[in-house]
Amino acid sequence: MKASWNGVVVAESDDTVLVEGNHYFPESALDRRYVTFSNHRSTCAWKGEASYYSLLVNGELNPDAAWYYPDPKPEADMVRGRVAFWKGVKVE
Repeated sequence: MKASWNGVVVAESDDTVLVEGNHYFPESALDRRYVTFSNHRSTCAWKGEASYYSLLVNGELNPDAAWYYPDPKPEADMVRGRVAFWKGVKVE
């Protein structure tokens, strides 16, 4: 699977976990050249608190475009150490 935005692959892996229609990539699959800070947080009733990354590609910022669960609830442990994308990031 590849995650791309603004014409650039920001993550690629053969080891993704599909949860609720989202492919969760291993955090090690992220191309850190395009990942930047976000202080956004959200909460999922069954997965726990999500943290976010923004993407910076070719001078354009996509705020909060990736999310991850630093300490997921036990029933969501399959997403621990993994990152998913939205906000126009193409996953195929």
